[in-house]
Amino acid sequence: MATAVLRHTAAAVTDRGRKRSSNEDAFGYSIEHGIYVVCDGMGGAAAGEIASSLAVDEVLRLVTERVAERLTLSVPCDPATALPAIAEEAIQAANYAIHSRAQRNARLCGMGTTLVGILANIYDDSRLWIVNVGDSRCYRLRRRQLELCTQDHSLVEEQVRLGRMTRAEATRSPLRNVITRALGTQSRITADLIEAPVEPGDLYLLCSDGLTRELTDHKIESILSSTGSGPEALDETCATLIQQANKAGGHDNITCLLLRID
Repeated sequence: MATAVLRHTAAAVTDRGRKRSSNEDAFGYSIEHGIYVVCDGMGGAAAGEIASSLAVDEVLRLVTERVAERLTLSVPCDPATALPAIAEEAIQAANYAIHSRAQRNARLCGMGTTLVGILANIYDDSRLWIVNVGDSRCYRLRRRQLELCTQDHSLVEEQVRLGRMTRAEATRSPLRNVITRALGTQSRITADLIEAPVEPGDLYLLCSDGLTRELTDHKIESILSSTGSGPEALDETCATLIQQANKAGGHDNITCLLLRID
Protein backbone atom coordinates (compact mmCIF):
# COMPACT_ATOMS: atom_id res chain seq x y z
CA MET A 1 0.00 0.00 0.00
CA ALA A 2 1.32 3.50 -0.83
CA THR A 3 2.45 5.52 2.15
CA ALA A 4 2.89 9.28 2.40
CA VAL A 5 5.54 10.65 4.72
CA LEU A 6 7.19 14.06 4.38
CA ARG A 7 7.11 14.90 0.66
CA HIS A 8 7.30 11.38 -0.76
CA THR A 9 4.79 8.71 -1.72
CA ALA A 10 5.98 5.25 -2.79
CA ALA A 11 4.61 1.88 -3.88
CA ALA A 12 6.13 -1.27 -5.35
CA VAL A 13 5.07 -4.61 -6.83
CA THR A 14 7.07 -7.64 -7.98
CA ASP A 15 5.74 -10.50 -10.10
CA ARG A 16 7.18 -13.82 -11.25
CA GLY A 17 6.01 -13.25 -14.82
CA ARG A 18 4.44 -15.87 -17.05
CA LYS A 19 7.50 -17.97 -17.99
CA ARG A 20 9.71 -18.21 -14.89
CA SER A 21 9.21 -20.74 -12.09
CA SER A 22 10.69 -18.45 -9.42
CA ASN A 23 11.22 -14.74 -8.78
CA GLU A 24 14.84 -13.55 -8.54
CA ASP A 25 13.85 -9.88 -8.27
CA ALA A 26 13.68 -8.06 -4.94
CA PHE A 27 12.83 -4.56 -3.76
CA GLY A 28 12.79 -2.53 -0.59
CA TYR A 29 12.32 1.03 0.55
CA SER A 30 12.12 3.30 3.56
CA ILE A 31 10.41 6.63 3.02
CA GLU A 32 11.55 7.77 6.46
CA HIS A 33 15.21 7.32 5.51
CA GLY A 34 14.86 8.20 1.83
CA ILE A 35 16.08 4.93 0.30
CA TYR A 36 14.43 2.99 -2.58
CA VAL A 37 15.98 -0.09 -4.22
CA VAL A 38 15.19 -2.65 -6.94
CA CYS A 39 17.45 -5.65 -7.68
CA ASP A 40 17.40 -8.40 -10.31
CA GLY A 41 19.40 -11.46 -9.25
CA MET A 42 21.24 -14.01 -11.36
CA GLY A 43 22.77 -17.41 -10.69
CA GLY A 44 21.89 -21.08 -10.63
CA ALA A 45 19.36 -22.72 -8.31
CA ALA A 46 18.26 -20.14 -5.72
CA ALA A 47 21.43 -18.06 -6.03
CA GLY A 48 19.76 -15.18 -7.86
CA GLU A 49 17.09 -14.85 -5.20
CA ILE A 50 19.74 -14.90 -2.48
CA ALA A 51 21.88 -12.26 -4.22
CA SER A 52 19.03 -9.81 -4.83
CA SER A 53 17.64 -10.21 -1.30
CA LEU A 54 21.08 -9.76 0.24
CA ALA A 55 21.64 -6.59 -1.77
CA VAL A 56 18.32 -5.04 -0.78
CA ASP A 57 18.71 -5.96 2.88
CA GLU A 58 22.29 -4.71 3.11
CA VAL A 59 21.65 -1.41 1.34
CA LEU A 60 18.59 -0.63 3.43
CA ARG A 61 20.37 -1.61 6.64
CA LEU A 62 23.41 0.55 6.03
CA VAL A 63 21.56 3.57 4.65
CA THR A 64 19.04 3.65 7.51
CA GLU A 65 21.87 3.37 10.04
CA ARG A 66 23.96 6.12 8.45
CA VAL A 67 21.06 8.49 7.92
CA ALA A 68 19.92 7.98 11.51
CA GLU A 69 23.46 8.70 12.73
CA ARG A 70 23.68 11.93 10.76
CA LEU A 71 20.26 13.09 11.90
CA THR A 72 21.47 12.91 15.49
CA LEU A 73 24.61 14.96 14.83
CA SER A 74 24.63 18.36 16.47
CA VAL A 75 26.52 19.97 13.56
CA PRO A 76 25.07 20.53 10.06
CA CYS A 77 25.79 17.78 7.54
CA ASP A 78 26.81 18.76 4.00
CA PRO A 79 24.33 16.94 1.71
CA ALA A 80 26.59 17.33 -1.32
CA THR A 81 29.09 14.92 0.24
CA ALA A 82 27.10 12.97 2.83
CA LEU A 83 24.60 11.26 0.52
CA PRO A 84 27.11 10.14 -2.14
CA ALA A 85 29.36 8.79 0.62
CA ILE A 86 26.47 6.83 2.13
CA ALA A 87 25.49 5.46 -1.28
CA GLU A 88 29.05 4.33 -2.04
CA GLU A 89 29.42 2.66 1.35
CA ALA A 90 26.08 0.87 0.94
CA ILE A 91 26.96 -0.43 -2.54
CA GLN A 92 30.32 -1.78 -1.40
CA ALA A 93 28.74 -3.38 1.69
CA ALA A 94 26.13 -5.13 -0.46
CA ASN A 95 28.78 -6.24 -2.94
CA TYR A 96 30.93 -7.66 -0.14
CA ALA A 97 27.98 -9.49 1.43
CA ILE A 98 27.12 -11.24 -1.84
CA HIS A 99 30.69 -11.95 -2.91
CA SER A 100 31.77 -13.34 0.46
CA ARG A 101 28.64 -15.52 0.71
CA ALA A 102 29.42 -17.02 -2.71
CA GLN A 103 33.03 -17.60 -1.70
CA ARG A 104 31.87 -19.65 1.30
CA ASN A 105 29.37 -21.78 -0.65
CA ALA A 106 30.31 -23.47 -3.92
CA ARG A 107 26.64 -23.78 -4.92
CA LEU A 108 26.38 -19.99 -4.97
CA CYS A 109 29.57 -19.37 -6.96
CA GLY A 110 29.03 -16.69 -9.61
CA MET A 111 25.81 -15.31 -8.18
CA GLY A 112 25.19 -11.61 -8.55
CA THR A 113 22.52 -8.97 -8.95
CA THR A 114 21.77 -5.72 -10.64
CA LEU A 115 20.82 -2.78 -8.45
CA VAL A 116 19.08 0.48 -9.18
CA GLY A 117 18.19 2.80 -6.36
CA ILE A 118 17.33 6.29 -5.24
CA LEU A 119 18.74 7.97 -2.16
CA ALA A 120 16.50 10.95 -1.49
CA ASN A 121 18.09 13.92 0.21
CA ILE A 122 16.39 14.26 3.56
CA TYR A 123 18.68 17.22 4.32
CA ASP A 124 17.76 19.16 1.18
CA ASP A 125 14.58 18.46 -0.80
CA SER A 126 15.97 20.03 -3.96
CA ARG A 127 17.95 16.96 -5.13
CA LEU A 128 18.36 13.22 -4.90
CA TRP A 129 20.91 10.62 -6.01
CA ILE A 130 20.37 7.69 -8.35
CA VAL A 131 22.69 4.68 -8.08
CA ASN A 132 22.97 2.00 -10.75
CA VAL A 133 24.81 -1.27 -11.37
CA GLY A 134 23.67 -3.49 -14.24
CA ASP A 135 20.65 -3.08 -16.51
CA SER A 136 17.78 -2.38 -14.13
CA ARG A 137 16.63 1.16 -14.83
CA CYS A 138 15.48 4.44 -13.34
CA TYR A 139 13.05 6.63 -15.28
CA ARG A 140 11.66 10.04 -14.39
CA LEU A 141 8.33 11.40 -15.59
CA ARG A 142 8.33 15.20 -15.43
CA ARG A 143 5.50 17.25 -16.93
CA ARG A 144 4.29 14.09 -18.72
CA GLN A 145 7.67 13.58 -20.44
CA LEU A 146 9.59 10.37 -19.70
CA GLU A 147 13.38 10.44 -19.33
CA LEU A 148 15.74 7.50 -18.82
CA CYS A 149 18.03 8.53 -15.96
CA THR A 150 20.41 5.53 -15.99
CA GLN A 151 22.66 3.88 -18.53
CA ASP A 152 22.58 0.10 -18.88
CA HIS A 153 25.80 -1.74 -18.07
CA SER A 154 25.26 -4.29 -20.83
CA LEU A 155 27.14 -5.66 -23.80
CA VAL A 156 24.65 -4.38 -26.38
CA GLU A 157 24.53 -0.92 -24.78
CA GLU A 158 28.31 -0.68 -25.08
CA GLN A 159 28.03 -1.65 -28.75
CA VAL A 160 25.39 1.02 -29.33
CA ARG A 161 27.54 3.69 -27.67
CA LEU A 162 30.48 2.68 -29.85
CA GLY A 163 28.34 2.91 -32.98
CA ARG A 164 28.71 -0.80 -33.74
CA MET A 165 25.03 -1.60 -33.28
CA THR A 166 21.82 0.33 -33.78
CA ARG A 167 19.23 0.64 -31.02
CA ALA A 168 16.87 -1.57 -33.04
CA GLU A 169 19.59 -4.21 -33.46
CA ALA A 170 20.30 -4.11 -29.73
CA THR A 171 16.64 -4.75 -28.96
CA ARG A 172 16.66 -7.89 -31.12
CA SER A 173 20.13 -9.13 -30.21
CA PRO A 174 20.43 -12.57 -28.54
CA LEU A 175 23.13 -10.96 -26.34
CA ARG A 176 20.81 -8.30 -24.90
CA ASN A 177 20.71 -10.09 -21.53
CA VAL A 178 24.50 -10.02 -21.08
CA ILE A 179 25.43 -7.43 -18.46
CA THR A 180 28.92 -6.07 -17.88
CA ARG A 181 28.54 -5.13 -14.21
CA ALA A 182 26.78 -6.82 -11.29
CA LEU A 183 27.00 -6.74 -7.54
CA GLY A 184 28.80 -9.73 -6.03
CA THR A 185 30.69 -11.06 -9.03
CA GLN A 186 33.99 -9.50 -7.95
CA SER A 187 35.53 -8.17 -4.75
CA ARG A 188 34.78 -4.52 -5.58
CA ILE A 189 32.31 -2.84 -7.89
CA THR A 190 31.97 0.54 -9.56
CA ALA A 191 28.48 2.00 -9.50
CA ASP A 192 27.11 4.97 -11.42
CA LEU A 193 26.01 7.72 -9.03
CA ILE A 194 23.88 10.45 -10.58
CA GLU A 195 22.75 13.64 -8.87
CA ALA A 196 19.28 14.71 -9.99
CA PRO A 197 17.43 17.95 -9.25
CA VAL A 198 13.95 17.49 -7.81
CA GLU A 199 10.74 19.24 -8.81
CA PRO A 200 7.31 18.83 -7.20
CA GLY A 201 5.26 16.44 -9.28
CA ASP A 202 8.22 14.30 -10.38
CA LEU A 203 7.41 10.60 -10.67
CA TYR A 204 10.34 8.15 -10.57
CA LEU A 205 10.18 4.53 -11.72
CA LEU A 206 12.74 1.92 -10.66
CA CYS A 207 12.31 -1.34 -12.58
CA SER A 208 13.93 -4.62 -13.52
CA ASP A 209 14.45 -5.52 -17.17
CA GLY A 210 11.42 -7.78 -17.06
CA LEU A 211 9.42 -4.60 -17.57
CA THR A 212 11.57 -2.87 -20.18
CA ARG A 213 12.02 -6.03 -22.28
CA GLU A 214 8.25 -6.13 -22.76
CA LEU A 215 7.14 -2.48 -22.82
CA THR A 216 8.52 0.36 -24.92
CA ASP A 217 9.44 3.66 -23.31
CA HIS A 218 6.44 5.18 -25.08
CA LYS A 219 4.11 2.64 -23.48
CA ILE A 220 5.66 3.21 -20.04
CA GLU A 221 5.30 6.98 -20.49
CA SER A 222 1.62 6.57 -21.38
CA ILE A 223 0.91 4.45 -18.30
CA LEU A 224 2.81 6.73 -15.92
CA SER A 225 1.14 9.82 -17.37
CA SER A 226 -2.23 8.34 -16.46
CA THR A 227 -1.35 8.02 -12.76
CA GLY A 228 -4.02 9.56 -10.57
CA SER A 229 -3.55 11.65 -7.44
CA GLY A 230 -5.44 9.51 -4.93
CA PRO A 231 -3.85 7.52 -2.09
CA GLU A 232 -3.95 4.26 -4.08
CA ALA A 233 -2.80 5.76 -7.38
CA LEU A 234 0.76 4.47 -7.30
CA ASP A 235 -0.36 0.95 -6.36
CA GLU A 236 -2.75 0.98 -9.30
CA THR A 237 -0.06 2.19 -11.70
CA CYS A 238 2.37 -0.51 -10.51
CA ALA A 239 -0.34 -3.12 -11.07
CA THR A 240 -1.01 -1.78 -14.57
CA LEU A 241 2.67 -1.90 -15.50
CA ILE A 242 2.91 -5.52 -14.32
CA GLN A 243 -0.31 -6.47 -16.09
CA GLN A 244 0.78 -4.94 -19.39
CA ALA A 245 4.24 -6.54 -19.22
CA ASN A 246 2.65 -9.94 -18.63
CA LYS A 247 0.19 -9.32 -21.44
CA ALA A 248 3.12 -8.56 -23.76
CA GLY A 249 4.78 -11.88 -22.91
CA GLY A 250 5.94 -11.86 -19.30
CA HIS A 251 9.15 -13.69 -20.20
CA ASP A 252 11.02 -12.58 -17.06
CA ASN A 253 10.38 -11.51 -13.48
CA ILE A 254 8.92 -7.99 -13.33
CA THR A 255 9.43 -5.42 -10.58
CA CYS A 256 8.24 -1.81 -10.46
CA LEU A 257 8.83 0.73 -7.70
CA LEU A 258 7.28 4.19 -8.01
CA LEU A 259 8.33 7.27 -6.05
CA ARG A 260 6.34 10.48 -6.33
CA ILE A 261 7.60 13.82 -5.08
CA ASP A 262 4.50 15.47 -3.60
